This record gives sequence, C-alpha cells and structure tokens, in this order.
Amino acid sequence: MLVLLPPSESKAAPAKRGKPVELAQLSFPELADLRKQALEALIEVSARPDALELLDVGASLADEVARNLTLHTAPTRPAHQVYTGVLYDALSWDSLSPAARRRGNNRVLVISALWGALRPGDRVPSYRLSMDGDLPALGPLARHWRSELPNVLTAAAGKRGVVVDCRSGPYVAAAPVSSFSDDVAARTVAVRVLRETNGKRSVVSHLAKHTRGEVTRYLLEQEADPRTPEALRDLVGARWPAELSAPARPGTGWILDVILHQQ
Repeated sequence: MLVLLPPSESKAAPAKRGKPVELAQLSFPELADLRKQALEALIEVSARPDALELLDVGASLADEVARNLTLHTAPTRPAHQVYTGVLYDALSWDSLSPAARRRGNNRVLVISALWGALRPGDRVPSYRLSMDGDLPALGPLARHWRSELPNVLTAAAGKRGVVVDCRSGPYVAAAPVSSFSDDVAARTVAVRVLRETNGKRSVVSHLAKHTRGEVTRYLLEQEADPRTPEALRDLVGARWPAELSAPARPGTGWILDVILHQQ
C-alpha cells in the first residue's frame, strides 16, 4: 500500500534549533535538481516587493513569506511535524502506535510544491508555497514537477498493492494518474468524501480533509494492507459507509466515496 497525501497550507512554527535542510539526504534523490530549482526560485520571488501578490497570499502571511529567505539555513524538523493542517490533525501522527508509525514511514508520501515528494521522516524547514503557484523564474509548479514526479510515484508504488490517493486537485496535477504506468493507475484509488443530508450528496472541503486524515490513520493502524481496490473498499467500509467506482476509462483511477451521513 502507498498513501499519497497533500501537504497543509499551515505549517508548524520554525524550529528554534537544528540542522538546515540537506537536499541530498531527502528521500528520492532523483528529485534533487528540481528541488534546488524550486528552492532558488522561491527564495528569489520571496525577496521581491510584490512577493505577496506573486505567491497569492495576504498581508497576514508576510512573516511566513519573509522566512522563505532563510530556507537554506533554517532549522528543520520531520515532515510529519511541519504540516499542521486539518488532515494532519486528524492523522495525529504522534499518537499513532509504534507499529503504525513504522508503516507510515514506509507507506505515506507527502506531495509538496517545494520538495516534490517527502516521506514523513524527511527533515525540512517550514515554508510558504502552494502547488497552484506560478514562480517567475520557474513557471507553473505543477508543470515543473510533472517532468519527474510521476516516475517517482510509479516506482514508489512497487509491483503490487493499492495506491490510496488523498491528494487535492493542484497536487494531482503535478502527477496525474494518467501519467502513472498502466499497472499502477489500475490500482490507484482516489478518496472522495461526500456529505449526505436528507438523501442528497455534496462534496465538502473541510470535512474531506479531516476524513482523509482519519482514513489514513485507520489504514496505518491495520495489521494488513489492502492489496486491491475492492479490499480497500471493504476495509474502509468497516468503519464508514463506502462506495467504490471503477475507472471511467483506461489510465484513470478508481474512486472510493466515503459517505458522511447528516440529518
């Protein structure tokens, strides 16, 4: 099993001490050149007077953008401590059992606008950058990563086991399922969260993030991994109402709808 997560827009406050990021020590060294290019482009744009506009953030985040200037020297912490949004609160990494954390270190990948892909234990500094951004020196970030990230994710998926895709739209664009090998695409399942009220269903953003975090936690706490989309449906379905839809066409993935019933 491989679980693909988006990062969170919110990050932990910068660590007060620790070693700076070492690009060569991060997982997936084949992304090193792309990481260096993204890092330099982010530092360059963050120094500009129009940085907030170019990074599409408000004035309240000016301090976070300014901290981008120190990314080469800023202290780092494990990725699972850097990301602090709704999904990661629900995942609650530090409260996982030791066995679940071991599984997570091998089975979870965070897709990042700055780093491409990280394992939970990779040490990085806090930063401000979104995958739907467009850096003047680099262009659209999703396009930047699309040249190599699909190959990395295809290799990380291995030869068997389901790929649980919890990414949001901009992060899917950096490595669409259609860019995976046919074999991996055929066992990739996007997790969609629907709220059902009085028989009517709708997509919900905040609850979707929270539920995907809960689903990830639930999967990591299991002793055995689901090997097929159907097995994933059955496992998740033991905890939430869940419905599985087959790929609409070759090269697209399955969809697992997790249904939240509300009165």
